[in-house]
Amino acid sequence: MKLCVALDLPRYEENIALIRQLRGEDVWLKVGLRSFIRDGEAILKEIKSIHPGFKIFLDLKIHDIPNTMADAAESMVNLGVEMFNVHASSGQKAMRMVMERVNTFQNPPIVLAVTALTSFDHASFEAIYHKSITHKVVDFAKDTYESGLHGVVCSVFESKLIKHHTGDDFLTLTPGIRPFGEGADDQERVADLTRAKEEKSDFIVVGRPIYQSNDPLGVVQKILERLS
Repeated sequence: MKLCVALDLPRYEENIALIRQLRGEDVWLKVGLRSFIRDGEAILKEIKSIHPGFKIFLDLKIHDIPNTMADAAESMVNLGVEMFNVHASSGQKAMRMVMERVNTFQNPPIVLAVTALTSFDHASFEAIYHKSITHKVVDFAKDTYESGLHGVVCSVFESKLIKHHTGDDFLTLTPGIRPFGEGADDQERVADLTRAKEEKSDFIVVGRPIYQSNDPLGVVQKILERLS
Protein backbone atom coordinates (compact mmCIF):
# COMPACT_ATOMS: atom_id res chain seq x y z
CA MET A 1 0.00 0.00 0.00
CA LYS A 2 1.31 3.44 -0.99
CA LEU A 3 0.65 6.75 0.74
CA CYS A 4 -0.53 9.64 -1.42
CA VAL A 5 -0.37 13.04 0.29
CA ALA A 6 -3.01 15.54 -0.84
CA LEU A 7 -1.62 19.01 -1.62
CA ASP A 8 -4.85 20.84 -0.85
CA LEU A 9 -3.53 23.85 1.03
CA PRO A 10 -4.99 27.25 0.07
CA ARG A 11 -1.72 28.87 -1.02
CA TYR A 12 1.05 27.74 -3.38
CA GLU A 13 3.71 28.63 -0.80
CA GLU A 14 2.05 26.44 1.83
CA ASN A 15 1.99 23.45 -0.51
CA ILE A 16 5.66 23.98 -1.38
CA ALA A 17 6.60 24.21 2.31
CA LEU A 18 4.83 20.90 2.95
CA ILE A 19 6.54 19.25 -0.02
CA ARG A 20 9.95 20.35 1.24
CA GLN A 21 9.24 18.82 4.64
CA LEU A 22 8.50 15.49 2.97
CA ARG A 23 11.58 15.44 0.74
CA GLY A 24 13.09 11.96 0.70
CA GLU A 25 10.00 10.16 2.01
CA ASP A 26 8.48 7.36 -0.08
CA VAL A 27 5.21 9.08 -0.87
CA TRP A 28 3.10 10.11 -3.85
CA LEU A 29 1.86 13.69 -4.05
CA LYS A 30 -1.68 14.48 -5.19
CA VAL A 31 -2.18 17.72 -7.09
CA GLY A 32 -5.89 18.42 -7.23
CA LEU A 33 -8.17 20.72 -9.17
CA ARG A 34 -7.72 23.85 -7.06
CA SER A 35 -3.94 23.59 -6.91
CA PHE A 36 -3.58 22.87 -10.63
CA ILE A 37 -5.93 25.65 -11.74
CA ARG A 38 -4.13 28.10 -9.46
CA ASP A 39 -0.53 26.96 -9.93
CA GLY A 40 -0.52 25.07 -13.23
CA GLU A 41 2.53 23.24 -14.52
CA ALA A 42 4.74 25.28 -12.17
CA ILE A 43 3.83 23.18 -9.15
CA LEU A 44 4.56 19.95 -11.02
CA LYS A 45 8.02 21.20 -11.99
CA GLU A 46 8.68 22.47 -8.48
CA ILE A 47 7.80 19.08 -6.99
CA LYS A 48 10.36 17.36 -9.19
CA SER A 49 12.99 20.01 -8.51
CA ILE A 50 12.55 19.55 -4.74
CA HIS A 51 12.89 15.78 -5.02
CA PRO A 52 12.97 13.91 -8.36
CA GLY A 53 11.85 10.75 -6.58
CA PHE A 54 8.41 12.13 -5.79
CA LYS A 55 5.65 10.62 -7.92
CA ILE A 56 2.73 12.83 -8.90
CA PHE A 57 -0.96 11.95 -9.05
CA LEU A 58 -2.76 14.63 -11.07
CA ASP A 59 -6.28 14.46 -9.70
CA LEU A 60 -8.42 16.35 -12.25
CA LYS A 61 -11.21 13.78 -12.71
CA ILE A 62 -11.56 14.41 -16.46
CA HIS A 63 -15.11 14.04 -17.82
CA ASP A 64 -16.01 15.25 -21.32
CA ILE A 65 -16.71 13.92 -24.80
CA PRO A 66 -14.38 11.06 -25.80
CA ASN A 67 -12.05 12.94 -28.16
CA THR A 68 -11.63 15.83 -25.72
CA MET A 69 -10.81 13.38 -22.95
CA ALA A 70 -8.22 11.67 -25.14
CA ASP A 71 -6.64 15.04 -25.98
CA ALA A 72 -6.58 15.97 -22.30
CA ALA A 73 -5.02 12.62 -21.44
CA GLU A 74 -2.25 13.22 -23.98
CA SER A 75 -1.58 16.62 -22.44
CA MET A 76 -1.35 15.11 -18.96
CA VAL A 77 1.09 12.46 -20.15
CA ASN A 78 3.23 15.24 -21.61
CA LEU A 79 3.26 16.94 -18.21
CA GLY A 80 5.26 13.99 -16.92
CA VAL A 81 2.91 12.87 -14.16
CA GLU A 82 2.93 9.28 -13.01
CA MET A 83 -0.83 8.92 -12.49
CA PHE A 84 -4.05 10.73 -13.43
CA ASN A 85 -7.75 10.03 -13.40
CA VAL A 86 -10.96 10.34 -15.39
CA HIS A 87 -14.61 9.75 -14.49
CA ALA A 88 -15.96 6.25 -15.04
CA SER A 89 -19.35 7.79 -15.80
CA SER A 90 -17.85 9.15 -19.04
CA GLY A 91 -18.42 5.63 -20.41
CA GLN A 92 -16.43 2.85 -22.01
CA LYS A 93 -15.97 4.59 -25.36
CA ALA A 94 -14.31 7.59 -23.75
CA MET A 95 -12.16 5.50 -21.43
CA ARG A 96 -11.01 3.27 -24.29
CA MET A 97 -10.06 6.31 -26.37
CA VAL A 98 -8.08 7.66 -23.41
CA MET A 99 -6.14 4.43 -23.12
CA GLU A 100 -5.53 4.17 -26.85
CA ARG A 101 -3.92 7.61 -26.72
CA VAL A 102 -2.00 6.98 -23.49
CA ASN A 103 -0.61 3.68 -24.73
CA THR A 104 1.08 5.36 -27.70
CA PHE A 105 3.67 6.68 -25.20
CA GLN A 106 6.62 4.82 -23.76
CA ASN A 107 6.28 4.29 -20.00
CA PRO A 108 2.69 5.57 -19.83
CA PRO A 109 1.29 6.70 -16.47
CA ILE A 110 -1.24 4.86 -14.34
CA VAL A 111 -4.79 5.79 -15.36
CA LEU A 112 -7.65 5.43 -12.89
CA ALA A 113 -11.37 6.10 -13.11
CA VAL A 114 -13.45 7.72 -10.38
CA THR A 115 -16.44 5.60 -9.32
CA ALA A 116 -18.40 7.34 -6.54
CA LEU A 117 -16.98 10.38 -4.80
CA THR A 118 -16.45 9.78 -1.09
CA SER A 119 -18.44 12.95 -0.33
CA PHE A 120 -21.63 11.10 -1.32
CA ASP A 121 -23.79 9.46 1.28
CA HIS A 122 -26.14 6.70 0.11
CA ALA A 123 -29.23 8.89 -0.26
CA SER A 124 -27.55 11.66 -2.27
CA PHE A 125 -25.86 9.12 -4.53
CA GLU A 126 -29.10 7.30 -5.31
CA ALA A 127 -30.82 10.61 -6.03
CA ILE A 128 -28.43 11.13 -8.96
CA TYR A 129 -27.62 7.61 -10.18
CA HIS A 130 -30.86 5.81 -9.22
CA LYS A 131 -28.92 2.85 -7.91
CA SER A 132 -27.18 2.01 -4.64
CA ILE A 133 -23.56 3.02 -4.24
CA THR A 134 -22.45 -0.60 -3.89
CA HIS A 135 -24.14 -1.81 -7.06
CA LYS A 136 -23.27 1.20 -9.22
CA VAL A 137 -19.64 1.25 -8.10
CA VAL A 138 -19.28 -2.36 -9.22
CA ASP A 139 -20.82 -1.43 -12.59
CA PHE A 140 -18.38 1.48 -12.96
CA ALA A 141 -15.43 -0.71 -11.95
CA LYS A 142 -16.34 -3.38 -14.51
CA ASP A 143 -16.60 -0.73 -17.24
CA THR A 144 -13.22 0.64 -16.22
CA TYR A 145 -11.61 -2.80 -16.15
CA GLU A 146 -13.05 -3.73 -19.56
CA SER A 147 -11.82 -0.41 -20.98
CA GLY A 148 -8.21 -1.25 -20.12
CA LEU A 149 -7.56 1.24 -17.32
CA HIS A 150 -5.32 0.29 -14.43
CA GLY A 151 -7.81 0.78 -11.61
CA VAL A 152 -10.36 2.99 -9.91
CA VAL A 153 -10.79 5.66 -7.28
CA CYS A 154 -13.29 4.40 -4.72
CA SER A 155 -14.00 4.44 -1.02
CA VAL A 156 -12.27 1.90 1.20
CA PHE A 157 -15.57 0.13 1.69
CA GLU A 158 -15.78 -0.88 -1.98
CA SER A 159 -12.12 -1.80 -2.56
CA LYS A 160 -12.22 -5.53 -1.85
CA LEU A 161 -15.58 -5.92 -3.58
CA ILE A 162 -14.20 -4.25 -6.72
CA LYS A 163 -11.18 -6.55 -6.76
CA HIS A 164 -13.54 -9.53 -6.44
CA HIS A 165 -15.39 -8.45 -9.60
CA THR A 166 -12.26 -7.49 -11.58
CA GLY A 167 -8.95 -8.87 -10.34
CA ASP A 168 -6.44 -8.59 -7.50
CA ASP A 169 -4.08 -6.62 -9.76
CA PHE A 170 -6.77 -4.02 -10.54
CA LEU A 171 -5.70 -1.00 -8.51
CA THR A 172 -7.83 0.80 -5.95
CA LEU A 173 -7.00 4.29 -4.74
CA THR A 174 -9.02 5.24 -1.68
CA PRO A 175 -9.53 8.86 -0.54
CA GLY A 176 -11.14 9.78 2.76
CA ILE A 177 -8.51 8.07 4.89
CA ARG A 178 -8.33 9.24 8.48
CA PRO A 179 -5.31 7.17 9.52
CA PHE A 180 -5.74 7.34 13.28
CA GLY A 181 -9.49 7.95 13.57
CA GLU A 182 -9.54 11.71 12.94
CA GLY A 183 -12.79 13.53 12.08
CA ALA A 184 -14.55 12.99 8.76
CA ASP A 185 -14.81 16.71 7.81
CA ASP A 186 -16.65 16.95 4.45
CA GLN A 187 -16.28 13.26 3.62
CA GLU A 188 -19.08 10.78 4.25
CA ARG A 189 -17.33 7.45 3.82
CA VAL A 190 -14.02 7.52 5.70
CA ALA A 191 -11.88 4.79 7.21
CA ASP A 192 -8.66 4.29 9.15
CA LEU A 193 -5.45 2.47 8.16
CA THR A 194 -6.57 -0.85 9.61
CA ARG A 195 -9.72 -0.89 7.48
CA ALA A 196 -7.74 0.21 4.39
CA LYS A 197 -5.40 -2.76 4.84
CA GLU A 198 -8.29 -5.16 5.37
CA GLU A 199 -9.96 -3.91 2.18
CA LYS A 200 -6.73 -4.26 0.13
CA SER A 201 -6.37 -0.63 -0.91
CA ASP A 202 -3.34 -0.08 -3.14
CA PHE A 203 -3.10 3.68 -2.59
CA ILE A 204 -4.47 5.68 0.33
CA VAL A 205 -4.98 9.45 0.10
CA VAL A 206 -4.41 11.46 3.27
CA GLY A 207 -4.77 15.23 3.39
CA ARG A 208 -5.98 17.16 6.43
CA PRO A 209 -4.56 14.79 9.09
CA ILE A 210 -1.13 15.55 7.60
CA TYR A 211 -1.19 19.19 6.54
CA GLN A 212 -3.26 20.42 9.49
CA SER A 213 -0.86 18.77 11.94
CA ASN A 214 1.83 20.68 13.81
CA ASP A 215 4.23 17.97 12.65
CA PRO A 216 3.32 16.86 9.11
CA LEU A 217 6.54 14.93 8.63
CA GLY A 218 5.99 13.07 11.88
CA VAL A 219 2.46 12.07 10.83
CA VAL A 220 3.71 10.86 7.44
CA GLN A 221 6.47 8.82 9.05
CA LYS A 222 4.01 7.31 11.51
CA ILE A 223 1.69 6.33 8.63
CA LEU A 224 4.57 4.82 6.65
CA GLU A 225 5.62 2.77 9.69
CA ARG A 226 2.10 1.35 9.89
CA LEU A 227 2.13 0.53 6.17
CA SER A 228 5.47 -1.29 6.21
